Amino acid sequence: MNLDDLARSTGEWLRGVGAMSDVVVSSRIRLARNLADFPFLSTATGTERTEIYRSVTDAITSTGGHEGSLLVDVAGADDIDREILVERHLISRQHLSAEGSRGVAIAPDETSALMINEEDHLRIQALGSGLELESLWRVVTDLDDALGERLAFAFDRKLGFLTACPTNVGTGIRVSVMLHLPALKITKEIERVARAARDMRLAVRGMLGEGTDVTGDLYQISNQTTLGKSEPDIIEPFCKVIIPKIVEYERTAREALVKHNAMQLDDSIWRAYGTLANARRIGSEETQTLLSPIRMGIHLNRFDLLDIPALNELFLHTQPAHLQKLHGRLLDDNDRDEVRADRLRSRLAC
Repeated sequence: MNLDDLARSTGEWLRGVGAMSDVVVSSRIRLARNLADFPFLSTATGTERTEIYRSVTDAITSTGGHEGSLLVDVAGADDIDREILVERHLISRQHLSAEGSRGVAIAPDETSALMINEEDHLRIQALGSGLELESLWRVVTDLDDALGERLAFAFDRKLGFLTACPTNVGTGIRVSVMLHLPALKITKEIERVARAARDMRLAVRGMLGEGTDVTGDLYQISNQTTLGKSEPDIIEPFCKVIIPKIVEYERTAREALVKHNAMQLDDSIWRAYGTLANARRIGSEETQTLLSPIRMGIHLNRFDLLDIPALNELFLHTQPAHLQKLHGRLLDDNDRDEVRADRLRSRLAC
């Protein structure tokens, strides 16, 4: 597997399966770890960053459970390849723009990614489609245990794992779930849900995490603190209370739209399809916005010209970096909008 192969595929988190997948697009669990014998990256020298990179990559390549992984030198990758990794949720935007030695090891099926020298020395991440936090936790903890046998992690008996950001101190775990909430947006209930989430000390962000706006009605919900809580204390409420309740609200809102505004709902779905299938120029954000009602329409059995895997492929492959990678050359904004429209018309032609 190489980055060209990666760009042509869809990615594990967009398979469109798993629990509550009509609303829950994907789940992610991430662990932050630092090496005991090195300073945090904020004070590390270039030489120390290189030494950390070598130590972690040596541990990864000798660890069972990550055989056949693709190791990408993020520092040496070109701009398009780095953006592709961000669009696939395999690295963060902070990792993309950081300085010095850094990389990511990606499992062949993209179910896990190990970020080296992002904010912390190591971030162990597992990704899955639908609400699959419990199975993802098993993947993450197995990798954490295996790497912990080869690396000495910074740990304090009282505080737990030491991390660059104080909010991650303790378990170092960050749980996040991406939700598609178009009906709550239409019924103007989304702000109430977002406020309730924030009251529970949860972060509500856009699709690409911290600092990103919401597009395509995709919201990322994640925990904000870990100190004083065990991993089950954090994961269990997500699985059994928080996410199921939001899913219930969204499903109820969808049912209300079907019952009381079916014609308006169908009109928004088919107008979105008509624009995507006929546009000669279209931007990335508009594409994501128009794919949103179609995604809901598929799940409500009101649109049958695409299935969810095909829609997710369009969703990913029309994003800027993927579009340029698949087209084989760099494109300016105008050219990207034309190439994106061409790809959409070709795929959506009846």
